[in-house]
Amino acid sequence: MPHALKTDNSDALIRAKALWMRQQAMKMVYAKQLGHLGGDFSAIDVLATLYFGVLRYDPVRPDWADRDRFVMSKGHATGALYTALAAAGYFPQDWLDTYMGHHSKLNGHPNRQYLPGVETNTGPLGHGFPVALGIAIAGQISGADYRTYVLTGDGEQQEGSNWEAAMTAGHRKVKNLTLIIDRNRLQQGARTEDTAGLDPLDDKYRAFGWHVVEIDGHDYGQLQETLGAPVGEREKPLCVIANTVKGKGVSFMEDQAKWHHGVPNAEQFAQAMKELV
Repeated sequence: MPHALKTDNSDALIRAKALWMRQQAMKMVYAKQLGHLGGDFSAIDVLATLYFGVLRYDPVRPDWADRDRFVMSKGHATGALYTALAAAGYFPQDWLDTYMGHHSKLNGHPNRQYLPGVETNTGPLGHGFPVALGIAIAGQISGADYRTYVLTGDGEQQEGSNWEAAMTAGHRKVKNLTLIIDRNRLQQGARTEDTAGLDPLDDKYRAFGWHVVEIDGHDYGQLQETLGAPVGEREKPLCVIANTVKGKGVSFMEDQAKWHHGVPNAEQFAQAMKELV
């Protein structure tokens, strides 16, 4: 059966799933000494909310025509995506043990050809958002009632392809499209505002014809209320600026650029697992 959208204990469920996802992502990256934990951990609360409080999907039928679509445009954050898909039942959880291994289906960037639940291949930044727009436009043209969600990094917003997509979505009033920006204010090696400043990001999207909401990207209540709200009378695409913390949940990782693709040593792994409880 398709996943139920709301339950009385949804906050508790989402919180538990997010903790499990952080624990598993930490184990995966430590075991292989490869990955992007900082961006995984800033995004996990968003993904946990989507998969266990918002999205309409059926993991037994990953190509179900009426499913909501989710595109992970920040494709390097596979620790977040793969743990979400495993927790949602798209594939056995023991597949996570093969992360980035030889012949593994769980490589460094998601591949729709052999991993159920992946809508499109992503990795090069700026690719997922335009593809998600195309998916949403297809639904708009056909009159389908599915919704399309796409998560980008904030450093990714420096890619010009995003602004072509933003302009087109605003022009076409693609109201079934929700863009979520993981606004942790860090990218590889530096802060976003020191690299190519994005602010005022909200005003830029409003100027492109979007409805913009800014929230705490680690507050499950705000996430559910914003991402799960019906389209209703809104005639614009929705941009959700989710203010997050890179490395959220592990004290020595939080708000540190080096954890964009840093990997823990044995001592750091042990400390992280003590904190992830």
